[in-house]
Amino acid sequence: MTLSPARVPATGVRRLTTTLYGYSFLDDFVLLYPVYALLFADTGLSLWQISSLFALWSITGVVLEVPSGAWADAVSRRRLLWIGPLLTAVGFALWVLVPSYWAFALGFVLWGAGGALGSGALEALVYDELDHLGAADRYARVMGRARAARLLGTMASAGLAGPAFALGGYPVVGAASILACLLTAATAARFPEHRVKPETGGDSWATTLRTGLAEVRRDRSVCGALLLIPAVAAVWGALDEYTPLLVRDIGVAEATVPYLILLIWAGVTAGSLLSGPAERLGTTGLAALLAGGALALAVGAAARSVAGVALVGLAFGAFQLAEVLADVRLQHRIDESRRATLTSVASLGTELATVATFGVYALLGTGAAHSTVFAVLAVPYLVTALALARARVATARP
Repeated sequence: MTLSPARVPATGVRRLTTTLYGYSFLDDFVLLYPVYALLFADTGLSLWQISSLFALWSITGVVLEVPSGAWADAVSRRRLLWIGPLLTAVGFALWVLVPSYWAFALGFVLWGAGGALGSGALEALVYDELDHLGAADRYARVMGRARAARLLGTMASAGLAGPAFALGGYPVVGAASILACLLTAATAARFPEHRVKPETGGDSWATTLRTGLAEVRRDRSVCGALLLIPAVAAVWGALDEYTPLLVRDIGVAEATVPYLILLIWAGVTAGSLLSGPAERLGTTGLAALLAGGALALAVGAAARSVAGVALVGLAFGAFQLAEVLADVRLQHRIDESRRATLTSVASLGTELATVATFGVYALLGTGAAHSTVFAVLAVPYLVTALALARARVATARP
């Protein structure tokens, strides 16, 4: 039977998106997530040692983020997407088999390297495959659903970690996490990849990096789109780590905190799923979305109530939606040959801005309540919204 031209792209898009959603779910379906800090403490590590492990994890991502993105533009992106989870699996195996500070440190390096290999490569592969199928206009909706699948994976792992731990402790939780990594790698191997790969050489990734950064310097629209991603993603990404403390401060029972955190995650998931229709917002709409999210964040945090927590979830959903739309703006403006490189540069900016937000939070939090800090950190979103509005006005001028 001969397929019609419309049928061929539809089948290709379905294969791509099914693989992407499965990959995204499995990549965050790691039962060790909720308990690895307990594993470190039960092994006898001090708070300083545990903090140093988290720092090592972040440093690994910062150091490898951009080189790995340039490498993804120089070789097969699909290959990096299945190698990354295998590195993470080895790290988790070390944690469970030989629990010690140095095993945990090596595991975090492997996990950080695995994450860096996928960062930039995934967005670039998905966009270029959709473009190959004539469906690049679906990128926002597809990536929004992929982020929702990640959130579902995180929530599912949190729900199953307790029963798995009760069944067999850290070995069972670790084994389930390793299995999830192996399934993630197997799923990544199913990604289609029709990109014509450039000739590789000893300095091919470095050359790709130099030409990508030159494009940022030369094209102001690319530079603006690249800077918008950390401006949108960093603050709420850092605040997410403090939401349990914000929720606890409203006076609810400890056992109620996880349920209210799920309420916030529901808002984030809804924001992800709205990405497709919201792509029509444009610059003015994106500015209004950020301003509305900032207002909801400030009012919700200051309310110190369950309704306020719901508003924080609404704000986080707006920021998640804006983050997807910012990624779409960048992908539309960059060339295929440097797509993973510049996406990784944007991710590096997000990581650095997130670390800076942690520092600001610690500074403000020494003398103010969590609700106050949340409200203050809504201000950067108002500044970004104003900058977008001014840029739109400037562009509209003859």
